[in-house]
Amino acid sequence: MFTLKTLQRSLAGVMLVAAMPLAVMAQNKDPVRIGLVSSKSGVFAQQGEEVIRAVKFAIEEANSKGGVDGRKVDVQEADDEGTPDAGRRVAEKLARDGNNLLIGAIPSSISLAIAQNLDRWDAAYFVVASKSDKITGDTCKPRSIRTNHSDAIDIAMINEWSKDLKEKTFAVLAADYVWGRDSGESFKKAVEAMGKSVSLSLFVPLGTKDFSPYIAQLKAANVDAIWVAESGRDAIAFIKQSEEFGLIPKTKIIGHALIQNFMINGTGKALEGTVGNTAYTPDIDNPRNKAFVAAWKAKFNRLPTDNEGQAYNGAQVIFEGVRKAKSVKPEDVTKALRGAQVDSIYGNVTIRAADNQMLLPSYVARAKVVEGILRPVIEQTYAPSIIPAPSPLCKM
Repeated sequence: MFTLKTLQRSLAGVMLVAAMPLAVMAQNKDPVRIGLVSSKSGVFAQQGEEVIRAVKFAIEEANSKGGVDGRKVDVQEADDEGTPDAGRRVAEKLARDGNNLLIGAIPSSISLAIAQNLDRWDAAYFVVASKSDKITGDTCKPRSIRTNHSDAIDIAMINEWSKDLKEKTFAVLAADYVWGRDSGESFKKAVEAMGKSVSLSLFVPLGTKDFSPYIAQLKAANVDAIWVAESGRDAIAFIKQSEEFGLIPKTKIIGHALIQNFMINGTGKALEGTVGNTAYTPDIDNPRNKAFVAAWKAKFNRLPTDNEGQAYNGAQVIFEGVRKAKSVKPEDVTKALRGAQVDSIYGNVTIRAADNQMLLPSYVARAKVVEGILRPVIEQTYAPSIIPAPSPLCKM
């Protein structure tokens, strides 16, 4: 029998539901379960620390606002140790435990190892730092989305930028793994197409501590400038020793991913004035990035680094995929993002359907002192229109 008391209880229930926070109301929705795979040890540990910090910041920020699509975001971390074998092993464990929206590896070798297994693990992978063209080329995968610049994007920008370089002769010093070789070989091809020369190409094993034999060869080559594609602790060691042995500042250095914040911080003033590409800076002028920078400064009392910006961007793309798909299933999330427009910290950008590459603006920067801090400062911006067409080798 419907009584006044029954009506009062019903109204009270409605009012209680209306007052519930979104996170409580969404308890029946599956959470967004992220597997954060990055380097806590090994050559890329410092970059990994930045990536981990930024992804966790993005997750905390999302949860503080009620989650993503009314879903709580959970995260589990694992150390890839900077090696493909360890990266594949820990990524598989995370995915099979249900944390199957994977993100975070630094080197291309690890990203390639993860991407090849996504169907088998029922996982998706979001590339935030790895640059090898193979990721969106002959080994592209429908469940792998790259949210950072590729080698091809970097080289397209370098092709435009280098037309104004006054130097005529070059040498290459690059890391001896997929990304380094791609970078060095692509730069050589681009420079020679302009009638300039690359007289020496050196590919250095990962983990090298003594660069003196390579520096001696570079000095003997007597070139106008050196294209450097080194990363992590190796890059810091090379720059410090180059300054010690007089290679720099006598010879101009052009850096591919060299003037990263942590490498500038790790080499004193040796990189001041060095030019090269940069993947992200807090100077990118749009509302989304300004909001991110303000929130980051409020928490950490400093600006975000390039690696932190890239990783935060990748996490936001995962969240956008979940919203668009209304699902946390890896296949649904990646399908929803293919060809999608995304409002990002880089502005409004497209994820290209042909190869799952985010089409980003490109930036040339110089390491400069701003408000007492030596950091990359953007000098030139190139629109995504310069990005080459997708590789015909990518078969989705």
